[in-house]
Amino acid sequence: MQVHALDFEDFDDEEYTLLGIHTALEDYKLAYLLNRELQLNLTKFTEGLTVENSDTTTSFSFYEYSNDSHECEWFLIANSAWKENSSEPNELLITAETKSYLIPEKKKVDYFLKITGHLKETAIQKTVQEVNQLEQIITTYTINKNTLKSKDFLTF
Repeated sequence: MQVHALDFEDFDDEEYTLLGIHTALEDYKLAYLLNRELQLNLTKFTEGLTVENSDTTTSFSFYEYSNDSHECEWFLIANSAWKENSSEPNELLITAETKSYLIPEKKKVDYFLKITGHLKETAIQKTVQEVNQLEQIITTYTINKNTLKSKDFLTF
Protein backbone atom coordinates (compact mmCIF):
# COMPACT_ATOMS: atom_id res chain seq x y z
CA MET A 1 0.00 0.00 0.00
CA GLN A 2 1.35 3.41 -0.98
CA VAL A 3 1.58 6.11 1.68
CA HIS A 4 1.35 9.80 0.83
CA ALA A 5 2.51 12.23 3.48
CA LEU A 6 0.87 15.65 3.56
CA ASP A 7 2.75 18.78 4.42
CA PHE A 8 1.22 22.00 5.76
CA GLU A 9 2.12 23.62 2.43
CA ASP A 10 -0.43 21.30 0.77
CA PHE A 11 -3.20 23.15 2.58
CA ASP A 12 -1.99 26.62 1.59
CA ASP A 13 -4.29 27.12 -1.38
CA GLU A 14 -4.19 30.91 -1.44
CA GLU A 15 -2.01 32.05 -4.33
CA TYR A 16 -0.42 35.42 -3.69
CA THR A 17 2.64 37.49 -4.41
CA LEU A 18 4.29 39.47 -1.65
CA LEU A 19 6.32 42.62 -2.28
CA GLY A 20 8.41 44.43 0.31
CA ILE A 21 8.53 48.23 0.10
CA HIS A 22 11.14 50.43 1.79
CA THR A 23 10.11 54.09 2.08
CA ALA A 24 9.85 56.92 4.60
CA LEU A 25 6.36 57.85 3.36
CA GLU A 26 3.25 57.81 5.50
CA ASP A 27 0.72 55.13 4.56
CA TYR A 28 -1.78 57.49 2.91
CA LYS A 29 0.91 59.10 0.73
CA LEU A 30 2.19 55.70 -0.39
CA ALA A 31 -1.35 54.55 -1.18
CA TYR A 32 -1.92 57.71 -3.23
CA LEU A 33 1.28 57.19 -5.24
CA LEU A 34 0.52 53.51 -5.85
CA ASN A 35 -3.02 54.40 -6.95
CA ARG A 36 -1.67 56.97 -9.37
CA GLU A 37 1.23 54.90 -10.73
CA LEU A 38 -0.45 51.48 -10.94
CA GLN A 39 -4.01 52.68 -11.69
CA LEU A 40 -5.35 51.15 -8.48
CA ASN A 41 -8.01 52.34 -6.08
CA LEU A 42 -6.59 51.36 -2.70
CA THR A 43 -8.97 52.37 0.09
CA LYS A 44 -8.16 52.38 3.79
CA PHE A 45 -9.90 50.17 6.31
CA THR A 46 -10.64 52.39 9.29
CA GLU A 47 -10.04 49.67 11.88
CA GLY A 48 -6.85 48.39 10.20
CA LEU A 49 -5.48 44.88 10.44
CA THR A 50 -5.73 43.85 14.09
CA VAL A 51 -3.33 41.28 15.51
CA GLU A 52 -3.94 39.94 19.00
CA ASN A 53 -1.16 38.41 21.06
CA SER A 54 -1.49 36.97 24.52
CA ASP A 55 -1.20 40.36 26.23
CA THR A 56 -1.53 43.03 23.52
CA THR A 57 -3.63 44.01 20.55
CA THR A 58 -2.00 45.91 17.71
CA SER A 59 -3.64 47.52 14.69
CA PHE A 60 -1.63 47.89 11.47
CA SER A 61 -2.55 50.30 8.67
CA PHE A 62 -4.38 48.38 5.93
CA TYR A 63 -5.56 49.31 2.41
CA GLU A 64 -7.44 47.14 -0.09
CA TYR A 65 -8.32 47.20 -3.79
CA SER A 66 -10.30 44.52 -5.61
CA ASN A 67 -9.94 44.17 -9.39
CA ASP A 68 -12.81 41.98 -10.58
CA SER A 69 -11.79 42.03 -14.26
CA HIS A 70 -8.38 40.46 -13.48
CA GLU A 71 -9.67 38.44 -10.51
CA CYS A 72 -7.06 39.75 -8.11
CA GLU A 73 -6.95 41.76 -4.91
CA TRP A 74 -4.28 44.19 -3.75
CA PHE A 75 -3.48 44.84 -0.10
CA LEU A 76 -1.11 47.46 1.26
CA ILE A 77 -0.15 46.64 4.84
CA ALA A 78 2.14 48.56 7.19
CA ASN A 79 4.76 46.34 8.77
CA SER A 80 5.02 48.41 11.95
CA ALA A 81 2.69 50.13 14.38
CA TRP A 82 3.31 52.26 17.45
CA LYS A 83 1.37 51.47 20.59
CA GLU A 84 1.17 53.79 23.58
CA ASN A 85 1.62 52.12 26.95
CA SER A 86 0.63 54.03 30.03
CA SER A 87 1.00 53.40 33.72
CA GLU A 88 0.24 55.41 36.82
CA PRO A 89 2.84 54.70 39.49
CA ASN A 90 2.92 57.22 42.37
CA GLU A 91 0.09 59.23 40.79
CA LEU A 92 2.25 60.32 37.85
CA LEU A 93 1.12 59.53 34.37
CA ILE A 94 4.01 58.02 32.49
CA THR A 95 3.57 57.03 28.87
CA ALA A 96 5.89 55.15 26.60
CA GLU A 97 5.53 53.94 23.04
CA THR A 98 6.52 50.54 21.78
CA LYS A 99 6.90 49.53 18.17
CA SER A 100 5.36 46.25 17.01
CA TYR A 101 6.00 44.46 13.74
CA LEU A 102 3.54 42.44 11.69
CA ILE A 103 6.39 40.30 10.30
CA PRO A 104 9.20 40.59 12.89
CA GLU A 105 11.80 38.84 10.74
CA LYS A 106 11.41 41.62 8.13
CA LYS A 107 11.81 44.64 10.44
CA LYS A 108 13.47 46.74 7.73
CA VAL A 109 10.45 46.45 5.41
CA ASP A 110 8.11 49.42 5.87
CA TYR A 111 5.12 48.10 3.90
CA PHE A 112 3.98 44.90 2.27
CA LEU A 113 2.04 44.82 -0.98
CA LYS A 114 0.14 41.53 -1.14
CA ILE A 115 -1.40 40.65 -4.51
CA THR A 116 -3.74 37.66 -4.54
CA GLY A 117 -4.67 35.78 -7.67
CA HIS A 118 -2.71 34.23 -10.50
CA LEU A 119 -0.39 36.87 -11.91
CA LYS A 120 2.25 36.16 -14.51
CA GLU A 121 5.86 36.67 -13.50
CA THR A 122 6.19 39.41 -16.13
CA ALA A 123 3.31 41.36 -14.55
CA ILE A 124 4.92 41.06 -11.12
CA GLN A 125 8.29 42.27 -12.41
CA LYS A 126 6.60 45.17 -14.23
CA THR A 127 4.86 46.17 -10.98
CA VAL A 128 8.17 46.06 -9.07
CA GLN A 129 9.83 48.23 -11.74
CA GLU A 130 6.99 50.78 -11.74
CA VAL A 131 7.03 51.10 -7.96
CA ASN A 132 10.84 51.41 -7.93
CA GLN A 133 10.61 54.30 -10.41
CA LEU A 134 8.83 56.44 -7.82
CA GLU A 135 11.44 58.78 -6.35
CA GLN A 136 10.02 58.45 -2.82
CA ILE A 137 10.57 54.67 -2.83
CA ILE A 138 13.95 53.42 -1.65
CA THR A 139 13.44 49.90 -3.02
CA THR A 140 10.78 47.30 -3.78
CA TYR A 141 11.31 43.57 -4.27
CA THR A 142 9.48 40.25 -4.15
CA ILE A 143 9.57 38.26 -0.94
CA ASN A 144 9.44 34.48 -0.88
CA LYS A 145 6.46 33.84 1.40
CA ASN A 146 7.69 30.31 2.20
CA THR A 147 10.69 31.74 4.07
CA LEU A 148 8.53 33.75 6.49
CA LYS A 149 7.91 32.36 9.96
CA SER A 150 5.07 34.83 10.60
CA LYS A 151 3.22 34.43 7.28
CA ASP A 152 0.02 33.49 9.12
CA PHE A 153 -0.49 37.20 9.80
CA LEU A 154 -0.87 37.70 6.03
CA THR A 155 -3.87 35.38 5.81
CA PHE A 156 -7.06 37.44 5.65
